[in-house]
Amino acid sequence: MTALINQLPDIRGTYQTSAMLSDHTWFGVGGPAEILFTPADADDLIHFCQHTDASIPVYTIGAGSNLLVRDGGMAGVVISTKSIRHEHIDGTRITVGSGWTDAEAARLAARHGIAGLEFLVGIPGTIGGGLRMNAGAFGKEFCDVVESATAIDRKGQIHHMTPQDMGMRYRHTDTPEDWIFTEATLQGEAGETDTIRAAMKAIIATRSDSQPQGVRTGGSTFANPDGHKSWQLIDQAGCRGLTHGGAMVSDKHCNFLINADHATATDIETLGEMVKTRVKAQSGVDLRWEIRRIGAPANHSDKGGQHD
Repeated sequence: MTALINQLPDIRGTYQTSAMLSDHTWFGVGGPAEILFTPADADDLIHFCQHTDASIPVYTIGAGSNLLVRDGGMAGVVISTKSIRHEHIDGTRITVGSGWTDAEAARLAARHGIAGLEFLVGIPGTIGGGLRMNAGAFGKEFCDVVESATAIDRKGQIHHMTPQDMGMRYRHTDTPEDWIFTEATLQGEAGETDTIRAAMKAIIATRSDSQPQGVRTGGSTFANPDGHKSWQLIDQAGCRGLTHGGAMVSDKHCNFLINADHATATDIETLGEMVKTRVKAQSGVDLRWEIRRIGAPANHSDKGGQHD
């Protein structure tokens, strides 16, 4: 058992040593976390942060849908926020914990006749991850519906922020990387539940028609450059169906990488870099990873991580 656990505070949630992060990501790849911490709730997370030395590396994961953990895994503590699941309805506002999935939040809003949040059903991942990267789909982004968000810093201090405070822009926020989102208040508008559900059903059908289903993927791989669509640049560079090891560029939507045959994280990341190189040579455009890559390469220990 790692000696690190003896440096951590007592908590109401759980610690797990050497937890394979491949079990916590949609790609199904990634080495072990030295410690995986699942807090009981937001207060438990605050307690942890208040009593954990700032020198200990800490990372946060949600559903692992837009995440590539390298094969060497993660030193320090990886915090899973999936257990932070409180909720509150106030008129046409919903406040949900960061562990709610985006789709669950959309369905919660629908049950209460709150429209305007239907697009969330088309975004994989959790509310916390959506806040972190200003996720979007079908013409809307988190910044269009977020009224406020709450985050915890490494000292356990609570920060309440507006989208302006967070500096939300296309697939990015300026929120400090080591702050951990715990909830969001989303503003919708009055609507009819049946109409809202019909709109959500149409979004799901469109997504099923245009994106790979039933495979291990990490969602959209590269952010769209100004004036371009990444999938078109990738297609024009001849990368549709390109493979490396067990990884593959999707035939259905070539801005999706797939774990097609027992791929490693190295296979997937190398394939992504191959795509970037080919697109740069063909079009002169530098693609930017939208998928967050963290951890150490195989046979190395992570001494602080990398957030791309």
